[in-house]
Amino acid sequence: MSDAESPTNPNLNPGAQTDDFEAVEVFPESTDMDLRPGADNCYKCTACDVSCPVAEVDDEFPGPKFQGPEQWRLKRKDDEPVDDSIMSCSNCMRCDDACPSGVPLSQMHNTARGEYVEKEMDKLSREYIRNRILANYGTLAQLGSMFPRLTNAMMGNSLVQMVNEKVLGITSERDFPAFATQTFREWWNERGGPKVRSEEKRVAYFHGCYSNYNTPEVGKAMVRVFESFGYEVVVPKQRCSGTPMFANGMLEDAKRAAGINVENFSGLLNEGYDVIASCTSCSMSLRQEYPELFDIDGIKDVSEHTYEALEYLRIHENLEDELREVSVDDQSFAYHAPCHARNQGLDRQSVELFRELDGVEIEDVGDSCSGISGTYGWKEEKYDKSMQIAADMFDHMEHAQGDVGMTECPTCSMQMEHGTGYDIKHPLQLLEEALV
Repeated sequence: MSDAESPTNPNLNPGAQTDDFEAVEVFPESTDMDLRPGADNCYKCTACDVSCPVAEVDDEFPGPKFQGPEQWRLKRKDDEPVDDSIMSCSNCMRCDDACPSGVPLSQMHNTARGEYVEKEMDKLSREYIRNRILANYGTLAQLGSMFPRLTNAMMGNSLVQMVNEKVLGITSERDFPAFATQTFREWWNERGGPKVRSEEKRVAYFHGCYSNYNTPEVGKAMVRVFESFGYEVVVPKQRCSGTPMFANGMLEDAKRAAGINVENFSGLLNEGYDVIASCTSCSMSLRQEYPELFDIDGIKDVSEHTYEALEYLRIHENLEDELREVSVDDQSFAYHAPCHARNQGLDRQSVELFRELDGVEIEDVGDSCSGISGTYGWKEEKYDKSMQIAADMFDHMEHAQGDVGMTECPTCSMQMEHGTGYDIKHPLQLLEEALV
């Protein structure tokens, strides 16, 4: 029996230590959490390694088991520095879902990555500067969206792309996502905020960076669909969810963003609002990574009241029956479930839902990772690996009946379009077409 499973003695003082369990702060200064119970639950079955898309294509990557419990034990025994291979983890979090013992693998990876960046990485290196830029995409997007047409022209220039690759290590193989001429928040303010008021049905929308700056049509669809069901929608001020910051070890940046988000959303919970995200990585961040990594007042409440948009409607509305009563023009979709949707148990919901919609054919293109994993596939040295990871998805898409892709994740959408040339829709856009 591991220490994590050992029964406690009720006669002991609450603060007393037993001889066989010594709480150890593995990564000092970055968290106050003792990860020993989780690490001791690892019995080296290697299910996490088998599930890891990076390990499948990168023979030099030691895999999630080493990055998590094994590296933890090395640090605990000899205070070894964090191995630099931690930066090759894409933070897809599939290992969490694969582990039969509940080892907090992604929590260990995020914490170790944060320490590596803080203590081992040269802050003047090209890798650090590049990662810092990618991790803070929200700041970059805010600047770029001030002059969207000019920014789009500049970032689409092949010379600029070549310079970005040579100087920063951002691959020139990808087209930079275009900024919308009107952000979602600009549209929201222009329309005057909520069009529906309700005391019973209230949601606070976490739109994230991409739906604000690049695909405001997804945010608009979310608002219109929820308002059609009688929900009052509010859009608090917010920062990036922190997902790209976690993936690049920028935990201080992520903590600042989380503090602002928790402060602005937690106050709405007592007024009957739930938090809704249209991006599965954003909902995963607020639900899982925030409470795992940070101790912020109200963070647990925000976590417990956060939902992905389609998930929320399926829980609270009879969505299937609504779709059985309507139809849309004939269209076929090749659907990819993002890794972060799988981690939340949401990988089948779009396929199950839209099979009820007359006029729609939808096919799941399998359980492979898209390979882009947020910023991972934007790095010059990771680009080829990201495309190798995505090969199964591309193959399944090309053999699917549909020639339009569908996914909830914006960076998966980038990868799907990049590898196949298909147009990509968010499930909320189809839901809007059917119901609004």
